[in-house]
Amino acid sequence: MKRTVTFGLAALLIGLTGAGVSATDRNDNASAYAPDDPDLAVATFAGGCFWCVEAAYEENVPGVVEAVSGYSGGDEQDPTYKQVAGGRTGHTEAVQVYYDPQVITYEGLLQALWRTANPTDVDGQYVDRGQQYRPAIFYHNDAQKQAAEASVKALQASGRYDDPVAIEIVPFETFYDAEEYHQDYYKKNPLRYKFYTHNSGRYQFIDEVWGDDRSVDYSQYRPDAERASASWQSFTRPDDDTLKQQLTDEQYRVTQEDGTEKPFDNAYWDEKRPGLYVDVVSGEPLFSSRDKYRSGTGWPSFTRPLSSDAVVEKADRSLFMTRTEIRSAIADSHLGHVFDDGPAPTGLRYCMNSAALRFIPLEDMAEAGYGDYVSAVNADGDNPVAASQP
Repeated sequence: MKRTVTFGLAALLIGLTGAGVSATDRNDNASAYAPDDPDLAVATFAGGCFWCVEAAYEENVPGVVEAVSGYSGGDEQDPTYKQVAGGRTGHTEAVQVYYDPQVITYEGLLQALWRTANPTDVDGQYVDRGQQYRPAIFYHNDAQKQAAEASVKALQASGRYDDPVAIEIVPFETFYDAEEYHQDYYKKNPLRYKFYTHNSGRYQFIDEVWGDDRSVDYSQYRPDAERASASWQSFTRPDDDTLKQQLTDEQYRVTQEDGTEKPFDNAYWDEKRPGLYVDVVSGEPLFSSRDKYRSGTGWPSFTRPLSSDAVVEKADRSLFMTRTEIRSAIADSHLGHVFDDGPAPTGLRYCMNSAALRFIPLEDMAEAGYGDYVSAVNADGDNPVAASQP
């Protein structure tokens, strides 16, 4: 398997507004299992056995209200499972996903598809072979098409797969419900479902391809996070002459010369107010106070960055040891290092230099242009790590 690389900011900068299509305004026959909620949007995907794809969406993806197993992509009207399974109709097993577009974006749904399907295998999926198990994205509008194409392009560029990403992206035409006994099969027949999935090779493949990235941080795919990501385009690194005028000697030494400030003698090691920590050079958002904790080291410490795309990891072999350096994604500022001795939920300690950061209190965030990140700070949210700070 090829070495993987981070997707980067490209996927987050996709303009997905309008990608959802109302569940009541579709131009297809409505599923008998469709929720009676006009505010829901609909998406249609195929990733092999529909039992598994249905379970992947209903069990793992926030904002998904219902996933229906059925058939799509063929010519036969009202096909039966026996006909489709025999490969005689042109249909593939598909799942129609009804979701709340105020909770999850279409791009977030695509991330779930990549964690259950093999988009390089167009002749079936895992142990199931034939066109009736081929993977597909059936887009309902141009916005979904553009989002799917961009996501596939990013997936291909990631180098995650040995083979080309070849999943078909085709216009949605119609969807036929599968028989009742197929709906929620993973709930009705858990033992049989687990036996099938274990022996299908699906989970083994996903584990091999995705590894530690198998779990998706769906908070990155909320509509408010999507809007906030667009503001990343405005963050830039000034030229060196400007930086020398803009930064203090300490800030320049830390961010540009990979320096380290003194512990317990810096601006934010004991900062307890809710707010956002941004790059002192570019202003790009990096950390939330919700993930800050008192590590006892004398430097501001966090359990995680705002998102995996906010920072870049690099090997640091200075001081006769190997550590993992953390740099900002856009300005490439030296921020600090990450260690694996942190608290739950990540077990990580992002040990940062205050000189590399600028703190924006929660009450000032909107005025400072960071209003879209208020939900990421969310001082009233449940955060036992932050709450434990003395």
